[in-house]
Amino acid sequence: MEIKQHLKLSQQLVMTPQLQQAIKLLQLSRVELVDMVRDELLENPVLEDSVEVSAEQQKPGNTDDLVAGAVREAETERIGETETPVTQVSGDKIDSTSEVKADSRSDEAVADFDWDTYLENQSNAAPMPSFRSNSEEMPSIEATLTRGTSLFDHIEWQLKLTRGFSKDEEGVALLIIGNLTPDGYLDLSVEELAEEAGVDVPFVEQVLRRVQEFDPPGVAARDLQECLLIQARHVGADDDLVIGIISKHLHNLEKRNYAAIAKDLNQPLEEVYEATKVVLAFDPKPGRAYTDEESNYITPDVHIQKVGDKYFVVANDDGLPKLKISDFYRVALSKGPKAREYIQERLRSAQWLIRSIQQRQRTIVRVTESILRFQREFFEKGSAYLKPLILRDVADDIGMHESTVSRVTTNKYVHTPQGIFELKYFFNSGITRSDGDDLASEAVKLKIKQIVANEDPKHPHSDQKIVELLLEQNIEIARRTVAKYREQLRIQPSSKRKQVF
Repeated sequence: MEIKQHLKLSQQLVMTPQLQQAIKLLQLSRVELVDMVRDELLENPVLEDSVEVSAEQQKPGNTDDLVAGAVREAETERIGETETPVTQVSGDKIDSTSEVKADSRSDEAVADFDWDTYLENQSNAAPMPSFRSNSEEMPSIEATLTRGTSLFDHIEWQLKLTRGFSKDEEGVALLIIGNLTPDGYLDLSVEELAEEAGVDVPFVEQVLRRVQEFDPPGVAARDLQECLLIQARHVGADDDLVIGIISKHLHNLEKRNYAAIAKDLNQPLEEVYEATKVVLAFDPKPGRAYTDEESNYITPDVHIQKVGDKYFVVANDDGLPKLKISDFYRVALSKGPKAREYIQERLRSAQWLIRSIQQRQRTIVRVTESILRFQREFFEKGSAYLKPLILRDVADDIGMHESTVSRVTTNKYVHTPQGIFELKYFFNSGITRSDGDDLASEAVKLKIKQIVANEDPKHPHSDQKIVELLLEQNIEIARRTVAKYREQLRIQPSSKRKQVF
């Protein structure tokens, strides 16, 4: 055995910090990106949000900052900020133009700035005209609320206005209200409530019946049957037929088996129909009108706009922080070796972040350009003309790896003339047609949805009938595939879609 040295050439992937940061930014959604940038602004003092800085400079009375801001506005361009890339698409040809701005500030420009003239112009300038809009254009008071009324708040408000509750009863009532599901059902049993409150079960039952009289009707029920019975008593429709349907035949009501209900209750079929209309008018989820869930609005990452017969791809930078390097720390570079070392490290980190965000925006635009080339007919005519597309097609088109395309298209949205879509929407498996052309699965789902929408409600199409109707359009598809697509579209089977009256 002996020790020897050998030279060997090999290739290996090294995950540098810059590459790791770029990959991380690429897979973030727009909301996550904004949150991450805000965190970086707090951690890295070298970074600044130019929008916030400009707003701070415009505060009245802040003369020094206002002048300094004017100097930066006139003599300085933002560091690392990229202009919104615009892509013009005409036919199959795409021309991309983008311009990266760099810092052009110099100490001489600041020294030569005419401060006296600037201040004189500011003092002699006419005040901005005030504007007062009509009250009709102002939003309603409901639109200015920070949050809606929750189910707990709504029932607690009624509890406080109701007389006759003792201190113990009010405590049990609050315990009941606090254990309601978002749909308005009681999440605990009476025995569990009695054990937690330290009272007996009949006492909890008594309080529960009083809480069930609150609005919305059917609240605090323990199951669907009790919820419907409470609503029947509330509207005065608690006759024997309605009570019998709710108590014994909810399963037949779900299957629309009215003949079995009429036979068991010994009632005419016409009266069963009328009683069924009453039951179907009840709300099986009385608490959903008071949900405190906030609506999530989608902000697209990129726009596809059509002007004439040409398409333009524009990255959406609205709402994203406009990062720049702080001028204060540029000056501090000359204040000793320790300060210089720290600031240089922070500067490198800031530049990596700015470049990674720019690269992310460019990559999203490139992927959108490729999708536009493959799905041109979709943007012209709609979802029915969506073509089969896989990640490999786009990856080969733009010279990237499939995993990169997958990260770009996840949780990224595009605004198109046809609406707002996730980039993943344009990737579909193909369904073979008898005439030889493939059809995207999303287009097949749209056709199934149209067939169901145009069917006779009293004689709905079965899955096999839908298969036959699709075959007439040269679309060969199995019945189980139709059933799978129907479930994905949340369309009930024909037995539950049937309407008797």
